[in-house]
Amino acid sequence: MRGIPLALISVFSLVVSARVAAADGDAAAGEATFKVCRTCHQIGESARNFVGPELNGVVGRKAGTVPGYNYSDANKNSGLTWDEAALTKYLHSPREVVPGTKMAFPGLTRDSDIANVIAYLKQFGPDGKKM
Repeated sequence: MRGIPLALISVFSLVVSARVAAADGDAAAGEATFKVCRTCHQIGESARNFVGPELNGVVGRKAGTVPGYNYSDANKNSGLTWDEAALTKYLHSPREVVPGTKMAFPGLTRDSDIANVIAYLKQFGPDGKKM
């Protein structure tokens, strides 16, 4: 590390650590942020399709595949699988990621809120039980 000031390396390490921590998310904080999503989506053992599809087991699921929900053609044909990277982009700007989606929500603006919501969603299996 010759020629690179130790202080610069320390600052870089802190920034990288903060980004990794944000990417991991906080499920409890995500539950609080998810209250905005509850206007249209349900999650948990008693969840059902509502204005939007229920979100049990959403992380890892192919887009447009919840039985009984009437998806837009754009969503059904998006080819997306809701992994963390796809959800991160989508939750930031749904209509940019899936033009023609029925989802009217404009998106979450803070990366930490997105990471936290994903951490919250990841807790629920397809049956709605916390894993």
